[in-house]
Amino acid sequence: MKKSKKKNIFSTLFIILIFLAGLSLLLYPTISNWWNLTRSSKAISEYQEIVNNLQEDEYSRILESAKEYNRSFHRHYLSKDEQAVYESMLNVGGNGIMGYIVIPDIDVRLPIYHGTQASVLQVAAGHLEWSSLPVGGESTHCVISGHRGLPSAKLFTNLDKLEQGDCFQLNILNETLTYEIDQILIVEPEETDDLQIVNGRDYCTLVTCTPYGINTHRLLLRGHRIENFDNSGLHVTSDAVQIDNIIVAVIIAIPMLLILLGCVLIRDKKRKSAKRYNDND
Repeated sequence: MKKSKKKNIFSTLFIILIFLAGLSLLLYPTISNWWNLTRSSKAISEYQEIVNNLQEDEYSRILESAKEYNRSFHRHYLSKDEQAVYESMLNVGGNGIMGYIVIPDIDVRLPIYHGTQASVLQVAAGHLEWSSLPVGGESTHCVISGHRGLPSAKLFTNLDKLEQGDCFQLNILNETLTYEIDQILIVEPEETDDLQIVNGRDYCTLVTCTPYGINTHRLLLRGHRIENFDNSGLHVTSDAVQIDNIIVAVIIAIPMLLILLGCVLIRDKKRKSAKRYNDND
């Protein structure tokens, strides 16, 4: 009888552990993405606070330095010294953040870091280092890259849902640059012709991998600069949406767990009743 009781306990615990493991796998993407969004929102808030505390002359110097950099620098390879200069541009907090991007149609609000190394693209958007700095102006072409399909963060996952005419904004220092998408292309990774500067134009291109989960090509969404519009709805973080998803998942999971435990208890009770009945016979 003791052996049977222990066996039932172990069986119950095993079922519960399997269920909890499955629940963890189910909730991981949602919780991880929510955590990444929370960190992004914090980084953006800290960046904005630093910018707001800049003295007027320092602010003007940083912005003008970035514009002068764009006027004088156009090449695909940066030497060690040039890389150091690049990383100092717009780096007001000393942490590599040069601003943030807002894409309202797909609820994206991410910090923009210098460079596109893996450590950056795992958590945020990255600025392609040989492209123009994101301060706008004639004959500039800024390129912003982001991952899609990561289990830990959405980032640019839904970039393919955007269409021509949709808009996004770059928020650099206290400047807001609005771009309207006018060209969507799928190219080979080594094809960069459509990322080049076009004389007299102010472009920004968003880049991510495609097809989803295969990543053999690059999806390019180019936007041209337009006048800013009412952006009251562009700065609302999507954290609340992600929290709602977590709550929904937990609400669904808890009854499932209770039902599972109830089934196990009923099964054990029936076994005990059957055993007592057989013993009485």
